[in-house]
Amino acid sequence: MTGDQKKQILSEFLDRIWSRGDYDAIPDFIAQRYAILNDPGDPWEGQVLDHPGYRDRIEKSRAPFPDQSFDVVSMLADDDAIAVSWNWQGTHLGPVAGFEATGKIITMTGMTIYGFEGGLLNSHWQVADRLGVFMQLRANAA
Repeated sequence: MTGDQKKQILSEFLDRIWSRGDYDAIPDFIAQRYAILNDPGDPWEGQVLDHPGYRDRIEKSRAPFPDQSFDVVSMLADDDAIAVSWNWQGTHLGPVAGFEATGKIITMTGMTIYGFEGGLLNSHWQVADRLGVFMQLRANAA
């Protein structure tokens, strides 16, 4: 699989699964076992998920921000991995981290390295500005 093919798969995955919530497409993008290697602040950090577990993660992650979207800043492909830097935003429409919905737009930046296995994503290692999200939530709640 070429780097360009991996970039296409990852772009579609971010759009269909994370931005649009197309949960039925999870098997099209995610391997049978998906490892969350590093993702500080993510309740699933360190876990290995099957498809139902991955769907549960996406549903719970999207619930407070159902209109969330990821915009890719850049991607770099390697033999069995791809790194993506991204901008994220979503409207705070449900409770999260002890904060009730405010209706305000929240933004975040981050970078994720996804592992590939047989054309499917099988892991990620991520850093994201969750402190910035918390600060926005706190400011909007005041």
